[in-house]
Amino acid sequence: MRFLANENFPDPSITLLRDDGHDVLSIRQQAPGSPDPHVIAMAQAEGRIILTFDKDYGELIFKHAMESPPAVIFLRYRGRDPKAAARLIQAMLTEGTAVGERFTIVEGSGVRQRIY
Repeated sequence: MRFLANENFPDPSITLLRDDGHDVLSIRQQAPGSPDPHVIAMAQAEGRIILTFDKDYGELIFKHAMESPPAVIFLRYRGRDPKAAARLIQAMLTEGTAVGERFTIVEGSGVRQRIY
């Protein structure tokens, strides 16, 4: 899958997803300090799923009707290990959870989604 990791997404999780065969760009490396609308535009232009711990993406998409990126995976669980985020995403994908055109919320206890 093609992901765009927001600045708050841990580097060890980015590395783990890359090692798993995913194409992951990091905002921290590509365009540090980018505002959320720019990150959404970048995800749209490159067909990437946003990985973030920032709940503002939900507000921009649903409350302010901003044009949606291909998908957003919003993690509400950080865990103690910086690879925990990647492991949660890997588990979700292994279970066959569809993520396209959805705002996916990943918590330690499960996954919730809102289709857009």
